[in-house]
Amino acid sequence: MELRHLQYIAEIVRCSSFTKAAENLNVTQPTISKMIQNLENELNADIFVRNGRQIQLTDVGEAILKYSGPILQMFENLKTEINDLTFLNKGSIRIGLPPMAGSSFFPDVIKKFQDRYPGITMKMVEDGARKIEESIEEGLLDAGILLLPVNQAVFDWFPIFNDRLKVVMHPAHPLADREQIELAELEQERFILFNSNFTLHDRIKNACRSAGFVPRIVSESSQWDLIREMVRADLGIAFLPDTICSLLDPDKVKAIPLVPEIPWQPVMAWRRKGYQSLAAREWIAFTKQIFSDST
Repeated sequence: MELRHLQYIAEIVRCSSFTKAAENLNVTQPTISKMIQNLENELNADIFVRNGRQIQLTDVGEAILKYSGPILQMFENLKTEINDLTFLNKGSIRIGLPPMAGSSFFPDVIKKFQDRYPGITMKMVEDGARKIEESIEEGLLDAGILLLPVNQAVFDWFPIFNDRLKVVMHPAHPLADREQIELAELEQERFILFNSNFTLHDRIKNACRSAGFVPRIVSESSQWDLIREMVRADLGIAFLPDTICSLLDPDKVKAIPLVPEIPWQPVMAWRRKGYQSLAAREWIAFTKQIFSDST
């Protein structure tokens, strides 16, 4: 039994005629009669009783008709949903955004995307780049913001921004008036870092080791604004991208360039292999166009 058998039977019953059903289905009357005969042979049971010009369903026909309605409706719903997805009238995307990248670059981008595709649901997962990387690789996220370098055997990507970290400290700190600070000069400082879900956590620790010391970490957080407030309370020093530092009040915290520089280069990344929904592919193409236009 095939779906078209159900379609033919439902239309014959609706029209009370093989001939009219054939016209509505754009097939010939012999074709529809042959299809019903083949199904009756397959089932070894009659579906219709023909009395002259009158046709009537048998018990088997009644059973088929009872189930054909919901099945055909589900099929129509499926076609409608596929059509909606094909033309991006619906769908969903799971995007990973680190707090700094999310607040700095993406509110306007998300608004523009949703204005164009109001039927697409967007789930934003805020976490560190390291955790986002794991989630993309596991298929839990469709795309997200990572920091260069990324594993090019696993991910495709395009650049969002090129930036560098600055050291952020209390205005009363002895080094707060410097034009730049050598990383090695911070050996005795109290460090406030992003937690271990963030790529910057290990990047800063490794940079300190390269400068000849192990940083004394007194606090960790997942929120850059909380880190800013801890610096403001003179609990230690922190490291934030220049883009974020431009938003800080210089009377409350000071942001000073580091030597050597520690780069902060966010990229939009997604898995090279595996299925990508139409909505996810459109998000990638849309954001790539936005950021290429802004550079």
